[in-house]
Amino acid sequence: MQKLIKRVLKLFGLMLLSGGLLVVFCAWQVYDYAQHEKPLPQKADAVVVLGAAAWGNNPSPVLRERINYGIKLYQQHTVQKMIFTGGTPKFGYPTEAEVAQRYAMQKFNVPQRDIILDTESSSTYENLTNTRTLMHNHHLDSVIIVSDPDHLARAAAMARALGITANVSATPSSLYYGQRKARLKFMLQETLSLTYFYLENGLMASAKILLSATVMRDNNIQAA
Repeated sequence: MQKLIKRVLKLFGLMLLSGGLLVVFCAWQVYDYAQHEKPLPQKADAVVVLGAAAWGNNPSPVLRERINYGIKLYQQHTVQKMIFTGGTPKFGYPTEAEVAQRYAMQKFNVPQRDIILDTESSSTYENLTNTRTLMHNHHLDSVIIVSDPDHLARAAAMARALGITANVSATPSSLYYGQRKARLKFMLQETLSLTYFYLENGLMASAKILLSATVMRDNNIQAA
C-alpha cells in the first residue's frame, strides 16, 4: 500500500511539474509574440479582424484599433478582402462584425463587396472556425489574422490547429499599452487560455501546433 501511495504521489508531482512548465512556456509564447517588431506581413487573400466588444453601434477602442489596422492592410493592397468576425452578447444588438463593417464603410469607404462577415461567433476559436468556412465558401486560400499583440500566440495556435493558412500581425497600437494592470491581466488570461487550449488538444498534437505556430510567426517577420 505504501508503495502504491508513493507512486501516486510521484505521478501527481510529475503532473504538477509538467503543468507548471506548460504554463511557463505558454506565458513565454504570449510574451514572445507580443515583443516582436511589427513589419507589414506578406500578401494574402484576406485580412481577418478578430472580434472584440462593440458599444452599441460603435466599436470599442480595442475593436476600433483592430479594424483600423485591417483597413490599413486593405488600403495598401496587402489583402483583397476583409473578414470581420464576432456575434453579439445580447439579442437585439448589432453584432461585432456588423459594427466593424459599418465603421469600415462609413469612415473609410471600403466597398461592401470586399467585406465578408461572421456574425455568429462568440470566442476566438469560433471566430477562426467560422473563418475557415468563409474562406472555403469564398475561395480564399490565405489570410492575415489581426489582433492585439498579446492575443497573437493563441490565435496562431488555433489557426494552425484548424488548418488555416495564415500569418498573424499585431495592431501597432493597443488600449493595453498604456495600462500596466490591464495588460498584465490580459496577458494572464491569454496564458491560461493558451494552456487550456493545448491541454484540450492533447500534448502531442499541441507540440506540433507550437512548432508550426512559431514558424508561422517567424515567416511573417522575415517577409517584411
